[in-house]
Amino acid sequence: MSDNKASFTALATAYMRAVHQLLDTKPLLFDDPVALPLLGPEASQNIQDTAEHYQTPEVLALRTRIILRSRFTEDRLAAAVSRGISRYIILGAGFDTFALRQPSWAKKLKIVEVDHSGTQSLKRSYIETAGFTVPENVIFADINLENESLHEGLHRHNISTDKPAFFSWLGVMMYLKEEAIDAVLNSVAMFPEGSEIVLTFVRPPGNSTSIIAQSVANLGEPWLSHFEPGEIEAKLRSAGFSQVEFLTPVDAETRYFRLRPKDLPVPEQTNILSAIR
Repeated sequence: MSDNKASFTALATAYMRAVHQLLDTKPLLFDDPVALPLLGPEASQNIQDTAEHYQTPEVLALRTRIILRSRFTEDRLAAAVSRGISRYIILGAGFDTFALRQPSWAKKLKIVEVDHSGTQSLKRSYIETAGFTVPENVIFADINLENESLHEGLHRHNISTDKPAFFSWLGVMMYLKEEAIDAVLNSVAMFPEGSEIVLTFVRPPGNSTSIIAQSVANLGEPWLSHFEPGEIEAKLRSAGFSQVEFLTPVDAETRYFRLRPKDLPVPEQTNILSAIR
């Protein structure tokens, strides 16, 4: 993707989080009060006008995976902060809203949003139009992980690797070639012990993913990498991560779905993990 071009899938993901706030049954799996206002005054009406589309089985399943990965990540982040982590680096931040709705426990964090300059420019225009103020603890780091290593990009933005950090890398890996993926993991592993990353990956093509893969490819954002869980774990351990934990469908159902309404399907595959140095 060109640095100057905003990501369509980043904006589509933001809409999925907004749809969850508007259409799904309370209590929500993931509370994001910023999602709708950030997208502008027409977003709510657009979603309501196309509500039937958002309730189809395929879109329900996709929305559930998107909000589940955000909920799991922010739960892990809260735990990391409680053990002393003071940096949160969001790789492929897109229209992530955490920085705009920080809970009290996050105020001491330095939050770094990493993405293409095109996506960041569009997001910042949305923030300004919506009347939000970017908090002082937030840094926008324009880094193209296809052309520059994460380590070099962070250094260019004067972000050191001397303190443990928490990384999220959601819905991004499949858009990168394997060598770029390895470079990111090696850059994260340069941070001190105790650093953590939560990431998502895509398994080799199957019936459940082929339609989505074709759709995003048609939009100019093709998936370039696929991994089985064992392959990702091997990469992480080779890079220096000692603890690797997958969120299984059983774990997800127990933690997040059991005590709420049954309007959202428990994913058959979660494809999300956390790894600690």
